[in-house]
Amino acid sequence: MRKAYQLIALFGLVSLFGDMVYEGARSVNGPYLKTLGANAAIVGFAAGLAEFLGYAIRLVSGYFADKTKAYWLFTFIGYGLLVSVPLLALTGIWQVAVVFIIIERLGKALRSPAKDTILSQAAKQVGTGVGFGIAEVLDQIGAIIGPLVFTFLFLFLGKGERGLADYKFGYWLLWIPFVLVMLFIFIAYRRVPDPGTLEATVHKTSQPDKLGKVFWIYTIFSFVTTLGFVNFALIGYHFKFRHILSDAQIPLFYALAMGVDAIAALAIGKAYDIFKERHNNEKAGLVTLIVIPVLSLFIPALVFSRGFLFVLAGAVIWGIVMGSHETIMKSAIADLTPLKKRGTGYGIFNTAYGLAIFIGSALCGLLYEHSLVAVIIINIAFEIAALAIFFVLKKEALSMSSAGKGIQE
Repeated sequence: MRKAYQLIALFGLVSLFGDMVYEGARSVNGPYLKTLGANAAIVGFAAGLAEFLGYAIRLVSGYFADKTKAYWLFTFIGYGLLVSVPLLALTGIWQVAVVFIIIERLGKALRSPAKDTILSQAAKQVGTGVGFGIAEVLDQIGAIIGPLVFTFLFLFLGKGERGLADYKFGYWLLWIPFVLVMLFIFIAYRRVPDPGTLEATVHKTSQPDKLGKVFWIYTIFSFVTTLGFVNFALIGYHFKFRHILSDAQIPLFYALAMGVDAIAALAIGKAYDIFKERHNNEKAGLVTLIVIPVLSLFIPALVFSRGFLFVLAGAVIWGIVMGSHETIMKSAIADLTPLKKRGTGYGIFNTAYGLAIFIGSALCGLLYEHSLVAVIIINIAFEIAALAIFFVLKKEALSMSSAGKGIQE
């Protein structure tokens, strides 16, 4: 168990510095694209496309990670593509910036199924909810620090709107955490070159060769609820376009959301494990998913308002939901799939998740140009539909006993 905790902690540090790089950038990508001349439709479409490609390719990368068992190789290459973020400092037109943003997401697509599989093998020893929760807390420390780099930089540069050179300097500072990311991946690899041995020490029953019914219902639920989850690039665009927040305040709000994300992740991860133990059922933790559509119902009206306190509340709730996405959604895949199909399971789930982000972001971006009310209504409608699917998922999950069935039905 000690080695499992060490691997979780090392991957947490990898995620910490990785999030400093890409979450720092994501906190200002919307305003940066606006500075380069992009409108709301372009920002929404670009952010959605980047997310979709970053998730869709996980279907392929997850499959090949399972086939080749080269989980570490996919992890190294994927994190290496984070180099595209500090390279944003070299851009001067929005089209080039979009390419770099997409490359960063492609890197995440390559590494995520492999990284999550490695992490799930360690988390099986300590509890999947707690394991992913610990990693998410460290992850979110970086997600807080990254945006604050831009906040403090912009405050240091003085009052007024920030120009192109200011954003470029902020991106350039992200070279430092990028180097640290690659260093800690190497350390993690040297410490546990074969993470599969960690899960092998956990008691097992025979595992089937296919993904079961609960997995597919869960994937549909995740798709629908993510359709209604507003992308922060568009939220940040709204803050700047409507002059609700200053350039320095926008990444600060994102950092606040990431801090809430970290606290929520650990709490809901623990709740996820408690439900599993209470029902003696690997799938019982899925009942905690209800917090996602319920809380997501309130986000659109809050973040797209013009009142400071309303957008502040929206950012807090957005952080709670994001923490739930990153913890229990990933934990669930580890409990719904056999190890030999886990990379594929993560790939399928992430493809559906990314497609939902793409459709939702592009649709919201287009609607934003015409009617803010329409943006709010459509997102609320998606979350109501997700709630209906949740109750189907809950009934199916709790009707099954884990005794004699392993982690798969």
